[in-house]
Amino acid sequence: MKILIAEDDKDLRKLLYEQLTGEGYQVTAAADGLEAYERFKSEAPDMALLDVMMPYLDGFSLLTKIRETSEMPVIFLTAKGDESDKVSGLRLGADDYLVKPWSLNELLARIEVQKRHIRQNTSTDVITAGNLRMDFTNGIIENNGKPVSLSAKEYHILKFLSENAGRVVTKKQIYQAVWQDEYMYDDNTIMVQISHLRSKIDDEQHKHINTLVGIGYRFH
Repeated sequence: MKILIAEDDKDLRKLLYEQLTGEGYQVTAAADGLEAYERFKSEAPDMALLDVMMPYLDGFSLLTKIRETSEMPVIFLTAKGDESDKVSGLRLGADDYLVKPWSLNELLARIEVQKRHIRQNTSTDVITAGNLRMDFTNGIIENNGKPVSLSAKEYHILKFLSENAGRVVTKKQIYQAVWQDEYMYDDNTIMVQISHLRSKIDDEQHKHINTLVGIGYRFH
């Protein structure tokens, strides 16, 4: 399991890194919110430990961006212990909220709880198609074993198409499923998103999205 740490305190970041690697976890660490977001996109961690107050991108904003494409467990480790801060973090999609100072044993216990949740969910929502492995439970898309960074719209289009693999879906159906709105005959919006998605998931051996002119698209 790979854990992303986002913590601007250098000493605490080093301590967390050493403690978690000592427990057998893979760890990737970032000193600010923007660096953490880039590591999230490029390294596809299984869980994140986030500080709230960080330079460039605070923990709440970082969580909001993570939740656009991923439901991986996120635990806040923060000095902001006010009830309003905890409520804000949980409402944004955090799975746990641990106030400093915390003990290593308590942190490891909280991580174990989230690992159990992952094990309960990962067996039901993984789809493979050729070079693609799509784990929609944890928001992980891999192309030939390498993580793929998708925008929120690209992610949800891929999810909708893969769930309807082999069937033709119309632009109207895609628009209503992804934008959750009435179809406004904006074919160009969907065509642009599909083009961007193809550039990230297709290769010479695998062409996953077929266009049926005047009808829609089919995923295979």
